[in-house]
Amino acid sequence: MQKKGFIFDLDGVIVDTAKYHFLAWKKLAKSLDIDFTEEENEQLKGVSRVRSLEKILSWGNKTISEEKFTELMAKKNDDYLSHISKMDENEILPDVPRILNLLKENKQLISLGSASKNARTILERVHLKENFNAIVDGNDVSKAKPDPEVFLIAAELLHTKPEDCIVFEDSVAGVEAANIVNMISIGIGSEEVLAHADYVFKDFTEISDTFIKSLIKN
Repeated sequence: MQKKGFIFDLDGVIVDTAKYHFLAWKKLAKSLDIDFTEEENEQLKGVSRVRSLEKILSWGNKTISEEKFTELMAKKNDDYLSHISKMDENEILPDVPRILNLLKENKQLISLGSASKNARTILERVHLKENFNAIVDGNDVSKAKPDPEVFLIAAELLHTKPEDCIVFEDSVAGVEAANIVNMISIGIGSEEVLAHADYVFKDFTEISDTFIKSLIKN
């Protein structure tokens, strides 16, 4: 059977840690007297921590010292880590284990491709780490999505060509990154937001076993 590389983003695809990022960023923004909305939080999906803080500061028209910037980034991460330290299997999004099991049964290659520097910790907390042949996270890359670096490293680790890879993403930047290197992009979320993906599903409950098997064969 042909082996394809299936690459999964983490936040909003395997687990919903986006809510914890939102709580941590909101708390930080409030400490700076900046209003921070859920709509703005959407714009931070798939974006690095540095770039996220830069965006929040620009929205609030604030300028801070480099020292304060570093301090705030560490504070935000500590706050976020306090949330994820309480995570367990209940945080896994619907039908993710079914898809992972199906891929394993069909001897397919599975990788994580996430901007999160805490990806390994999260996968351990929800007991999914052993499902992945390779893990590429924010510690392994220097360029954020839409740069495709994270996915290209994942493909390399899986020993698969980019055109033989399928990416599951919930962010516009992630879909764009997959498209740039001719990987099949599958958007998880809103069809309106992820219009540039090759396929879009609300969540994994909408993805049939037949659809996954067709991706393997084609």
